[in-house]
Amino acid sequence: MATSKRDSENKVNSGGNPVVYSEFGTGTNSVALERSQGFVPELPPNQHNLKVQATRSGRRGKTVTVISGFQVKPETLELLVKQLKSQCGAGGTVKENTIEIQGDHRPKVMETLIKLGYKAKISGG
Repeated sequence: MATSKRDSENKVNSGGNPVVYSEFGTGTNSVALERSQGFVPELPPNQHNLKVQATRSGRRGKTVTVISGFQVKPETLELLVKQLKSQCGAGGTVKENTIEIQGDHRPKVMETLIKLGYKAKISGG
């Protein structure tokens, strides 16, 4: 049985990633992809406008102190959450450019942030 033109084309394309359409070239420019995905302008602490609030919504009644308004790299947030957790004596995490500390620690968090040079306000009641 003779091979058709279509069979030979499928054999050529089946080896790698069959790109149907690419508007911006081959897509192998990894430097540009990294820069576009992880670029966050790093602001000094005194230029941040942070909100510190205690909330229970979506956490099955558990109170969590949420600090939002950061414009820093994820590595900086990880260092900051480590400091805040040790100051408050509680657990915490970084989620979507916000810091969550378990429990209602608004006064301690405010004091620590102000000592580090951040502008912060307590939000909510």
